[in-house]
Amino acid sequence: MEEVAKVAGVSLATVSRALRTPEAVSPKLRARIGEVSQRLGYAPNPIAGSLAGARTPLIGVIVPSLTNSFFSGTLDQMTTLFEAKGYQLMIGQHGYDTEREERIVAAFASWNPSALVVTGRSHTRGTLATLSSATCPVVEMWDYGERPLDSGIGFSNRAAGELAARFFAEQGLKKAAFVGATLDKDDRACARADGFQEAFQRLTGSAPLIMPASSRELGEGGSALKRVMTSQPETEAIAFSGDMLAVGAMFEAERMGFSIPGDLKILGYGDLDIARHTNPRLTTIRPPHNEIGEAVVRHVLDRLDQRETPSVNLDLGVKLILRETV
Repeated sequence: MEEVAKVAGVSLATVSRALRTPEAVSPKLRARIGEVSQRLGYAPNPIAGSLAGARTPLIGVIVPSLTNSFFSGTLDQMTTLFEAKGYQLMIGQHGYDTEREERIVAAFASWNPSALVVTGRSHTRGTLATLSSATCPVVEMWDYGERPLDSGIGFSNRAAGELAARFFAEQGLKKAAFVGATLDKDDRACARADGFQEAFQRLTGSAPLIMPASSRELGEGGSALKRVMTSQPETEAIAFSGDMLAVGAMFEAERMGFSIPGDLKILGYGDLDIARHTNPRLTTIRPPHNEIGEAVVRHVLDRLDQRETPSVNLDLGVKLILRETV
């Protein structure tokens, strides 16, 4: 900027005004500064420029996984929408490790971001302290609870599990199971399992089998099915914490000679693209993938544009997508 000012024959302050508030500088000076900037290859650095101000044009977003299509889809949408308004995403993934999340949150907060977006409501004390002291908008997404730190936008995972249990109970089923991936690490999958277990037992009087799965992969779905049928051979229906597990179970069910939905009913979660293309097509529960990303961006931009905009706590709900596996 100093070089531009020297060549253009103006003060450093004039260059700064021309770049930050062009209307405060005469058209003649703006044209001269623009021509010199282009000739010298100068491009304003919004990060460096904001170090003397209040905010960087960065939005810190932290998710548990980049390979999980739920979160990658949300990130892709948020990137597009925020970039259209001049913001860039800093993306971190913690692999369902809350201590790692704490380190990422602290690192992102040190960049003085315009907003911080985290996934879920369960955090370490250190993360809670950092987020609570942040002077920028903070959004907890992909979950719903009574008291968010600042704003919350998501849905009740427990209610998603209850929906699955209620659907099975309404069909008169008495022997059911829930297969959940990484229940020891994933609070959201654990909440769905708890909701399913409590609701199914309350509605039918029968306790469902809860079967942990070590991953969300297709192969683990097949392995989990075999473990369920070994532990509870009379199982009539299985709800899965993810569509990929459910599809893997469908492949294994065919190898084991089970007819779906005649011998065994399968219910997924996620409504991934593959759910519409299995044979039979997978019945599943759809979380609000796109709606979450859109709502987060809209709320953050409102908060940044109008400081008096209040915090929100939104439950966007889930939907049962009826197809052919139940």
